Amino acid sequence: MNPLLTRRRFLAATAMAVPLGGIGASAAPAATGHPTTLIAARHTLEVLGKPATVLGVRQPDDMPGLVATVDRPFRVHLENHLSEPTLIHWHGLKPPYRQDGVPGISAPPIAPGGSAEYDFPLDFPGTFWMHSHMGFQEQRLLDAPLIIHSAADLRADRQEIVLLLHDFSFKSPRDIFAALRKRSGMAGMGGTGGVNMGGHGAMGGMMAPGMKMGGTTAGGMASGMKAGSMAMDLNDVVFDAFLANDRTLADPQVVRVAPGGRLRLRIINAAAASNFRLDLGGLAAELVAVDGHPVQPVRGSAFPIAMAQRLDLLVQLPPGQGAHPVLAVLEGERKQTGIILATAQAPIGKIGTEAARSAAPLGFGMERALHAAAPLAPRPVDRTHRIDLTGSMEGYVWSLNGVTYGHDTPLMVAKGERVALIMRNRTMMSHPMHLHGHFFQVAAFNGAKLAGAMRDTVLVPPMATVAIAFDADNPGRWAFHCHNLYHMQAGMMTTVQYTKF
Repeated sequence: MNPLLTRRRFLAATAMAVPLGGIGASAAPAATGHPTTLIAARHTLEVLGKPATVLGVRQPDDMPGLVATVDRPFRVHLENHLSEPTLIHWHGLKPPYRQDGVPGISAPPIAPGGSAEYDFPLDFPGTFWMHSHMGFQEQRLLDAPLIIHSAADLRADRQEIVLLLHDFSFKSPRDIFAALRKRSGMAGMGGTGGVNMGGHGAMGGMMAPGMKMGGTTAGGMASGMKAGSMAMDLNDVVFDAFLANDRTLADPQVVRVAPGGRLRLRIINAAAASNFRLDLGGLAAELVAVDGHPVQPVRGSAFPIAMAQRLDLLVQLPPGQGAHPVLAVLEGERKQTGIILATAQAPIGKIGTEAARSAAPLGFGMERALHAAAPLAPRPVDRTHRIDLTGSMEGYVWSLNGVTYGHDTPLMVAKGERVALIMRNRTMMSHPMHLHGHFFQVAAFNGAKLAGAMRDTVLVPPMATVAIAFDADNPGRWAFHCHNLYHMQAGMMTTVQYTKF
């Protein structure tokens, strides 16, 4: 498998806004039989005028991540150039479970100076990503895009641009986690150690019996609630910056586009603990895929994107010269990041790091509007697991069915079954729930049936119930967890385990 060679390639070095295709673009050359080498290593970014040592996954020529085609096997040689163990998860793919990249579940970590080999078929094209599943390395930016093209993608007369979003702190994520564990849960104490002790829901966590939650304002606080009730919790960590392709809006990436050009934006939310609302300003787009799977097109200029989710947007640029910001605004706040699409002659003005208005908290409205272009085949459900999403901001303990990972009971399935997972969120924080090794269809919200999107990560809002369905067609032992890294590290994880594998 080789990187796609077109007249538009990945931008060099830290640039990860990735124009991949265009008029006359050709497919990659014939496979040589050699795997693609990926290297996990440290590198330095400049954030807010200061150097920051982060981690990354790059090819030997410094290209981040990789691009593949669906008709070739996923053949990767992964080298660990770090001074600590690591292991990379291929998020959204369906590898044999021993190649899934989760320490303690699928494989042991790769020791410093060591390497690992991966070789499995690619079943479908789409926008995916890779990231470490080792400790807090994901927060330290050990991730990268993973784009898989179909033959139709290679023929398409569209410029492709990949936008990778991150939340960033100069503080150690271990120190942030320790501060979260120590937090008192009392509002109005101010941020400390990277922890949000007030603002949006410092009183969040498990809702007390009988409490009622009203509607939500654009600022993210619950409105119309009775006295003594609790606000939903949005952002536990106060981050120093939000990055779009490794850069802030103080020095944004400018991606050159043609007047009237046709684009495919591939948006990846690689943030460890932040949801965003994508704002295209005056541009209109068609949402055509989520988490790498096609949906019936939805038009708009603003789209929610939860942690670990991906959006594929088709955009027709207006004729003439112009600059078009593509911004991601943190839910419940005004903080934003993004890139700028600009024609060659367009003047580029300064864009502030705060939006004019706070972004509304992510709910389920957009999800209910999505319908899979290729849904699961109709058939009865053979097995159902009911899962309570549980936890508390007090002591910062997050769990499934009241039990943290390591004390949990696996969710058992058998090959060939249609399986339903019914997730009831008993907390005042949303949870992006991710199932490894499978894709699922969003099947119901608060008991109302849906013919929803195919996904690998779905956001379960506070005090809501979301059902998903999948076919047990990939035997093994698979992680199932909240993709808020701090929630997962606090225990919100279990496994889906086959009876035979």
